[in-house]
Amino acid sequence: MTPAFERLQQQLKQLPGVGYRSAERIALHLLVGKPEALPVLIQALEEAARSVRRCQRCGNLAEAEHCAICDDERRDQRIVCVVENVPDLVALERSGAYRGVYHVLHGKLSPIHGVGPGEINLKTLLGRAQAGAVRELILALSNDVEGEATCHYLTEHLPKDLPIQVTRIGFGLPSGGGVLYADSVTLKSALDARREYS
Repeated sequence: MTPAFERLQQQLKQLPGVGYRSAERIALHLLVGKPEALPVLIQALEEAARSVRRCQRCGNLAEAEHCAICDDERRDQRIVCVVENVPDLVALERSGAYRGVYHVLHGKLSPIHGVGPGEINLKTLLGRAQAGAVRELILALSNDVEGEATCHYLTEHLPKDLPIQVTRIGFGLPSGGGVLYADSVTLKSALDARREYS
């Protein structure tokens, strides 16, 4: 194969869930099987790179200052579900079980990996709480050591003078598992079984 093909394959292999064989198949599909799809894909990637950013309020993907969920007046703006990453938000939305808004941390605390409070999207969440914009905080973080540490940090740093109910989703999820890989029924059960977090 040519050096250009191998570079393309290497870049595709960096994508989540794409191994050597999948990267090879995708590259061959784009260059040989469907070469007319390549300019359209390049254009879509360039447009997304230019237009898509983080919502300034919650951290979700947006093309304006706020995402469509934050701007939706039909949603309960005072109930905030805290998730680790955008794919977790997408999974919860797919379940259809939740009508509040979100806050995406873009990670979780992990001192071993050098991830402290300044490396994740905590400051804006604490600002939302301080402004009195939050009535309930639903913690939908992974059921692992880092997820629990992040939940603990959040509860310790919430304003004590505001009546914010903090709940943790119930886990029909396996220990060490996350929101992303759960099916809709499990996610609905987890949301319905949320409990007071302390």
